[in-house]
Amino acid sequence: MVNLFLPLFPTLLALVSASSLSDISKRDATGDKQCVTHMCIAAVVNGSTVQYTLSGTGVVPVAWMGMGFGSTMANTPMVIMWANSDGSFTISQRKAPFEVMPTVDPNPPRLATLSTTLSTSSGNSAFVYTIPANSDTKQSLIWAFGNVPPDSSAKDAQLQQHLDSGTMQLDLTKSLPVNGSAPNTDDSSDTSDDIPLTPYQRMIMAHAVLCVLGFALFLPIGALVARYLRTFASTWYTFHWIAQFVLAGSTIIAGVVLAFKAASSDGRQTYKILDTHKKTGIILFSLYFAQCALGAIIHWAKPRRGWSRRPPQNYLHAVFGLAIIGLAMYQIHTGIKDEWLLVGRGPLPDGVETLWVVWCVVLPVMYAIGLVFLRKQYKQEDAARMSKTHEHFRMEEEPEYRD
Repeated sequence: MVNLFLPLFPTLLALVSASSLSDISKRDATGDKQCVTHMCIAAVVNGSTVQYTLSGTGVVPVAWMGMGFGSTMANTPMVIMWANSDGSFTISQRKAPFEVMPTVDPNPPRLATLSTTLSTSSGNSAFVYTIPANSDTKQSLIWAFGNVPPDSSAKDAQLQQHLDSGTMQLDLTKSLPVNGSAPNTDDSSDTSDDIPLTPYQRMIMAHAVLCVLGFALFLPIGALVARYLRTFASTWYTFHWIAQFVLAGSTIIAGVVLAFKAASSDGRQTYKILDTHKKTGIILFSLYFAQCALGAIIHWAKPRRGWSRRPPQNYLHAVFGLAIIGLAMYQIHTGIKDEWLLVGRGPLPDGVETLWVVWCVVLPVMYAIGLVFLRKQYKQEDAARMSKTHEHFRMEEEPEYRD
């Protein structure tokens, strides 16, 4: 069972380099790429020119994106790009004296050239341009993302205030390895970037892996141990509580702590909104501890007079546990489809959701197969109750057994 799930984690960890810069870089090109919540900026150095790709992450639709060569807005040369309703693209080089809407710069220090063949307005949108290289190896950039379209296709069109903005740094000396083993015969190749994770992204990725381990692996293992082994080994309960409490509990608590720590350290308003994923996570975390408490009560506070059948709380514990696992699988899906997009690394590979679907099928099938042991379990429990009843009556009839 473990082997079926483990392929998910190399896939998750491979997300560090899942996004490609673009497929026009030369084999010996260098460059870098950085992503934020709403957009990514990729740079590829090709001899005397640098190609920049501004792409959306899919969090919200792209209206316009811009970048500037500097660390502050004042007097920084900017390149702002957007797609128009007729399918064309506009590139506008601008400058601002301070934090106001930048205006067209009639004499930019370097002239940017739009690449219409590589730019696209479909999907998450990507705007590509080239500009003469300078002596920069480490670049400080400002960036801005707008979700309201400019009022025209003109270079001097009015821009609504950006939805998000900030600064980043690119290392133009990074090597861009080529994917695939066959050498290319043309002057272009597929490249993959080595984008360093921010501390926030490291915490979110660790949170995802730990919570998936706890809720989707260790909890189901504990449930399947109880379903399969209880009719064959008296030690089943030891394995059950180790999986449910020790393994699942430690990973779940660590994962949730990382989520809260990441949210408090990021500081962006987007991550402070209690969306579906966060609300469900709080509920799921609370239900897990309620289930642990119920299991402890069932184990340590057994009724003094046995029921003719299993006590109702035993059935409640089983159904409650399955419901928690089901809710956890839903929670994982909201993380895959919605929450991950807020991390700024682009969408997850399709294989992650495929593995989620497979696991959603495998778990109930395995549990359903284990139900064939119910009849044997009931017979064993009836025999145990009869034995205890006989022992009780014998002790009442023979007082010496009380000593």
